[in-house]
Amino acid sequence: MINTSLNPHVGSSFDDFLGEQGILEDCEHQALKEILADQVRQAMTEKHISKTAMAKKMKTSRRQLDRLLDPSVANITLATMTKAARAIGRELHISLV
Repeated sequence: MINTSLNPHVGSSFDDFLGEQGILEDCEHQALKEILADQVRQAMTEKHISKTAMAKKMKTSRRQLDRLLDPSVANITLATMTKAARAIGRELHISLV
């Protein structure tokens, strides 16, 4: 049997731990950004759209597209994500749950 009195985190969720550390919201934002960037990259691959062609469809620079696709860049606007979704023939849906 494990002695849980030595570790206050035993039985708690990872979200609880991140919340206690004060980084839950940042981690959630980063995870969402990485998921969206991966979905855009995957759609570009499926549709055989190069980065240059994608940037042109979005009416933006290749550098801005690289920022969108870079998982370490978290501050991408909804307008940019909407442009990317439309450029790959998709829609961006956001909901509060």
